[in-house]
Amino acid sequence: MAKLYFYYSAMNAGKSTTLLQSAHNYEEREMRTLLFTPKLDDRYGEGRITSRIGLDRDCEIFTSEDDLYVWTAHEHQRDNVSCVLVDEAQFLSPKQVLQLTLVVDKLKIPVLCYGLRSDFRGEPFPGSVYLLAWSDEMTEIKTICKSGKKATMNARLDENGNRVVEGDQISIGLNYEAQARDIFELDKVSPIGYQIPEAN
Repeated sequence: MAKLYFYYSAMNAGKSTTLLQSAHNYEEREMRTLLFTPKLDDRYGEGRITSRIGLDRDCEIFTSEDDLYVWTAHEHQRDNVSCVLVDEAQFLSPKQVLQLTLVVDKLKIPVLCYGLRSDFRGEPFPGSVYLLAWSDEMTEIKTICKSGKKATMNARLDENGNRVVEGDQISIGLNYEAQARDIFELDKVSPIGYQIPEAN
């Protein structure tokens, strides 16, 4: 039965590697896959999914204006699609997440999305909010903070390795470090704003 899957993690946990392995598993059985990555993520060249361990391959590029249901339906009509895989799924628009649910529910094609839950201030990405709300299955891909604890947050660093706490939610090309929440110090960077009151 087709399902919408969300594989999430902090930075540098191996999401792209896992996606490429999943695509290989399908294709090894002569099952066609459709791979997507957002146009704005061009760190390794446009139209490529690249893992830090050296695996890479060509894929389809989408923008926020693209209708992923229509795109998949056209491809499926041309030649049967067995699975849709989306890299950097946090950059999906809410409407595109809805479109992917319809790929699953109407076209009966499984969709595997790989991405981050939150940004460098601990704020959720819009695409991830709806993937967390609507996915049939969610799996955390674990990685480790320098403290040795499980990393769940993404700290943004400048070119000198200093922490950046201001700026646009999306900034391609800067460095990021996966951190445990206590190392990340969420209360100091979250726009929600809270300080522990002084004891009376």
